[in-house]
Amino acid sequence: MNTRITLPDLDADKTVNGLRYAVAFGGGGARGISHISVIEALDELGIRPVAISGSSIGAIMGAGMASGMRGAEIRDYTLQTVGTRNYLLNRLWALGPASMRDKLGGFRFGHFNLELILEAFLPPEIPQDFADLAIPLKISATDYYGQAEVVLETGELREAIAASAAIPGLFMPVWVNGRVMIDGGVLNPIPYEPLLELADVVIAVDVVGAPEGDGTHPPSRIDSLFGASQLTMQASISLKLKLNSPHIFLRPQVNRFRVLDFLRAREILDESEHVKDELKRAVDALETAAASRP
Repeated sequence: MNTRITLPDLDADKTVNGLRYAVAFGGGGARGISHISVIEALDELGIRPVAISGSSIGAIMGAGMASGMRGAEIRDYTLQTVGTRNYLLNRLWALGPASMRDKLGGFRFGHFNLELILEAFLPPEIPQDFADLAIPLKISATDYYGQAEVVLETGELREAIAASAAIPGLFMPVWVNGRVMIDGGVLNPIPYEPLLELADVVIAVDVVGAPEGDGTHPPSRIDSLFGASQLTMQASISLKLKLNSPHIFLRPQVNRFRVLDFLRAREILDESEHVKDELKRAVDALETAAASRP
């Protein structure tokens, strides 16, 4: 089942001015481009979340929405930048060795500086500081040595985004407040928990995916590395859903895309189009249920 709905526990006075919504965007690399379809659906429904959270690619998409960008704007920007081969390669080439820790040259796996890369690709609408966002945003990162999730919501926004999206083995860790941070998805693939006390309805979007294949061919070393991570995160998500689930849980069918398939942005958007109708049906069901309560 790709969509789950849990009716919120509402008091009568909470429905007078309509339900308050919040949305959590999960991690999953290029598969997170499908978050754009969710943002577009919320725009079409006229829903402005009271709060947003995000992990990894979800932090990037969440920051775009929290900045006031509409889904259509995020779609256009994505297709014009990371979704366009020449633009993507030219921008990466322009960064040169400065995008790696070893500036003397020579590729080293895991040494890409994500802060510099994001600075080159993030839309100008995303501000430098959390305080300048139009909607409150909570970004999940992992304190590597502290062995704990850290929710970042004040201070330098782009630094927090980089920390949350610093996939181990691909990007350098990011220092935040004197701590070494890595991908927020390691400990919380879909950080919806911080939103549960802030809204009547919390929407969570899972784009982690899972290994796919016919079972007759062994995965490559890279595929097995990312696939093992997917399995671990899906186990975490399953436990989270049993303990304390969001009110609407969406899972766009984008498994077949890989973490770095950004050049397939248009395909990912086409594949995730179905999630718009799923979200609209879920919202309609919750709104109807809320309206019928005494």
